This record gives sequence, C-alpha cells and structure tokens, in this order.
Amino acid sequence: MKKDNSFSYKTKTKVIGVGGGGSSVVAEIANRVPRANFVVLNTDYRALQAIPRNISKVQFGKKMTNGLGTGMNPDLAEAAAQEEKEKIKKILADQDLLIIVSCLGAGTGSGATPILAKIAKSMGIMTYGIFTLPFDFEGKKKMEIALSSLEKIKESFSAYTVIPNERIFKIIDKNTSLKESFSLINKKLADDLKGLIEAIYLPGLINIDFADLKTILQNQGKLTFLNYLEIEKNNIEEGVKKVVTNPLSLYDISGAKGILYNISGSADLQLSEVSGISKLIGDLANRKAKIIFGISNNLKAKNKIGITLLATGCEEEEEVKKEKPSKKKIKINNRKSALEVKEKNKETEEKIKEEEDIWETPAILRKNNNGN
Repeated sequence: MKKDNSFSYKTKTKVIGVGGGGSSVVAEIANRVPRANFVVLNTDYRALQAIPRNISKVQFGKKMTNGLGTGMNPDLAEAAAQEEKEKIKKILADQDLLIIVSCLGAGTGSGATPILAKIAKSMGIMTYGIFTLPFDFEGKKKMEIALSSLEKIKESFSAYTVIPNERIFKIIDKNTSLKESFSLINKKLADDLKGLIEAIYLPGLINIDFADLKTILQNQGKLTFLNYLEIEKNNIEEGVKKVVTNPLSLYDISGAKGILYNISGSADLQLSEVSGISKLIGDLANRKAKIIFGISNNLKAKNKIGITLLATGCEEEEEVKKEKPSKKKIKINNRKSALEVKEKNKETEEKIKEEEDIWETPAILRKNNNGN
C-alpha cells in the first residue's frame, strides 16, 4: 500500500569529509548525490582551497597547526578538534543523519573523526561512517594508525562501512593509472550513496522513509554493507548475486541482522520481477534478519532495474579472505585460536605466513557489536 506523503517530514542529511582523503572523496561525489548538504573539514588551509565552491569548507585547529596539515600525527588532529568542539557542534546541529567519510591512516582523518563521532552521539544524531583503509604499500605504520582510529570510532557511530583500498585490485588491471584507481573507488561510493539517499527521499509505490532507515541502522549491528547496482532485466538472478556481494567489501550480507533494500525501475516494472528479486535477497539473507523494502519508478532505462541494498550487523562469523598474488587462499575457521597462536608464538605464525600466504581480517572487523 502506498504511504500518504502529504505531510511527510523532510529528512536533513549532511555528508562530511574529514581530512584530505575524506575531503577528496566528498568533492568527487557531491555533484552526483542530490538532496544532501556537503561539508569538508580540514586543518590544511591550502588543501581546502582546492575543494569546489558548491561544498562548504571548514578549517579547524589553526592555532595548533598554523593552517597546515597534521602529517601522520592523529594526536595533533584530535587535540585540534577537541579545541574547536563548539565550531564542530554548529556544523553538526539540526541534522537527522550524518554520513561521515574519512580515509584512515594519516593524521587529520584518523584523529579528528573519533571526536566528530563523539560529539554527534552526544547530540543524539544518527551517524553512518564510511572509512577506507590504506593500501598495503603505504606501510604498516599507516595501517596501525587506521585500525587504532577505527577502534575509537566504532563505539560512537550508529553504523559504519569499511573499504580497504587494497580491494581496488579486484576491479582494475595492471595498466590502470593511480588517479583512475582512486576515482573508481570514489565513483562506487557515489553510486552507493546516491542510491541510498534517493531511496529515502524519492516517493515510490512503496516508500522507504527515515524511520525505516533508522530502524535498520540502529541496534541491528554496526558493521554495514552498502551496494547499488543496475541489473539487466533478462538476467535478474545473476544481477542479484552481484548486488549482495561487493568486490570492494571484505564482507557480504550473509550474517546481517537488518536489511533495507529499494527496487527502482521504469513505469513497466513488473510484479513478477519485484517478487523474484525479493525472494532471491530473502533466500541469501540471514533468516532472522529484519527486512524492509521499497519500490520506486525513477529509473528511465526500460531494460534495467536498480537495486540499493543496505545491510547492518554484518558480523565476522563469515569467512573473510584475501587473494595474494599467488592466489592461494586459506579459510580461517577459528579466528580466536588463530589470534592466540599469534600472541603466544609469533615465530610460528611468521613461518606459517611465509609458507601459506595467510592474510587475516583486521581484528576490528572481527569483533561483535559489544566489542567482545
């Protein structure tokens, strides 16, 4: 039954990029994601000048950094954000949903993002974070900073998505330029956010509203999967399989506790197509998952169907692995014992890694909602 939107509340959504990396992502996606306000926060005055004019730019920490960046010093960025809490509160105020984008591993994003999250939480604002992790070639120190920041962040956010930059090698070839590689990540993020925001804002045959989003993002589990794809009508089954897995994600919807999805098509969207998609998603999801869906007619292409899928509580019971150049894969079925081995006998673990090319999911992505 179509909901009556005569007096529907207009959700206020703000997308915030923190630090140089987060600001670059937001700058690239701002023109492609309507119905949201965009802000970037940075200590680096010169970097802010490169941001397009349609995005609000906020400099903080001028006294501590002299208008420069923070290098790889997240403590400096944290102190700068703490010092300007009142300025940050004004930026976050009067919003229903904050989408905070940060590239973890350097100074500003890693240090300031946890402060923003705490402030937003104290103000009762729902927050969804999207964070990237450094490439392997950037070194262990950057990854340590990124994971330390993520550990601080996770308790304050309503939900968050983690995208390791290293996953870009799943969708590019060796001849792809560095600039194009980063742009592909940003484009994918833009598509996913556009799909989510349109699902909330645009009217449909069955509407998804902010209350539905709130139900899924809160109390269902924090680790979140987001994907938007346009699939071919003549190959719906294969299309849905691609929707529920994302090459840039370490995890899929298998263990999700809450799922929200929106199906968008042209005016000739058929009931059988909607039914088929819904059944496929339902079959692939956790049977105990809370599922909310919507249907809209805002896609012009008659031979395609757009699907936006948001899944929360994608916890780490699922097998997560990464391919090395050797393409040798090992499933880690007992992560607790693997961690015990690491702690008790580092030499043995190093030998195993040399022989078998094991890559373990960062510990932060293996913890449950309570951080246990």
